[in-house]
Amino acid sequence: METEVDASVFLLFLASNNHPLKKFFKKHFRKMLLLTIIGLAALIGVNLFVKSKTENLIYHSVNDVPREKVVIIFGAGIRGNKPSKYLKDRLDKGIDLYFSGKVDQILLSGDNGEDEHDELTVMKLYCREHSVDTTKIFLDYAGFDTYSTMYRAKHIFNIKSAILVSQEYHLNRAIYIGNKLGVKSVGLSADTGTYHNYNYVRFRECFSIFKAAIDVARGREPHFLGGEIDIDGVSNYTKDDKR
Repeated sequence: METEVDASVFLLFLASNNHPLKKFFKKHFRKMLLLTIIGLAALIGVNLFVKSKTENLIYHSVNDVPREKVVIIFGAGIRGNKPSKYLKDRLDKGIDLYFSGKVDQILLSGDNGEDEHDELTVMKLYCREHSVDTTKIFLDYAGFDTYSTMYRAKHIFNIKSAILVSQEYHLNRAIYIGNKLGVKSVGLSADTGTYHNYNYVRFRECFSIFKAAIDVARGREPHFLGGEIDIDGVSNYTKDDKR
């Protein structure tokens, strides 16, 4: 009963013309509404622009994608010492490219900042277990986000063009970043079956695309760079070499 009374008193207080929050919203409502509309327009506009520039660069079949020297496979979470479904499908598609002769080398990029979340070890072992020649595998230990992966592909691994493998929702952003940073990019969709929280992931991607456009515009440099590991040189397939 006491809680109900307290709630009623609060609502009456909030409804009062003298309540500071009501005065604030009344005074700034139009400005807030205008800023919201501008923000939504910018978000939608950037997403439409990025997709218009990249949609025709996404392929759905290994046979159709043009040949390139390198495929870049993005990390996507692990479950213990196994890849998540997102990541497994990406790895399988990249391995298909390798054995189909569409690429010569594989760049695995992910996050191994913590021992309990070591994407790169899971990724590289999965490729080795599926008979990929480890001298053809290169490891990017600081691919903490898509922008960092593509920046490091250009400046650390000296990659000029590549096939990017990921789920389709992610490829527009990855291709856009790659092309803007000087890595001529096309994408191969790794979509197979259904994915956990896929609708939420697609919704979140709208904001990630917007952020990526800002990163590109301001020329953000990743926190971790390190020494050069030329993609045409000796593979850095070793857990000890963290760049």
